[in-house]
Amino acid sequence: MTTQQLHDLLEEIPDTRELVVASPEPDGLLAAWRAAHAESARALARWRMARGCDAFAAYRAAADRADAAQDALALRFA
Repeated sequence: MTTQQLHDLLEEIPDTRELVVASPEPDGLLAAWRAAHAESARALARWRMARGCDAFAAYRAAADRADAAQDALALRFA
C-alpha cells in the first residue's frame, strides 16, 4: 500500500471523537498524551533505523498526535 492509498483510506474513516488508551490512568487526557508521546518515540526509533518515506510518515503522524495531546493539556492550564 502506498502512502497516498493509506491517506485516502484514512480520510474515509469518520472521526468518532473517541480516545482509546492502554493505560489505567484516571486522567484520560494525560493518558492520551503519555500514550501518544510513547508511540512517537517508538516511531522515531523505527524511522532512524529504517530511513524510509513510510517510516518518516508514520513518525510524523505519531508526533502530530503527541503535539495535539500536549496542546490539549496546555489548554487545561491556560
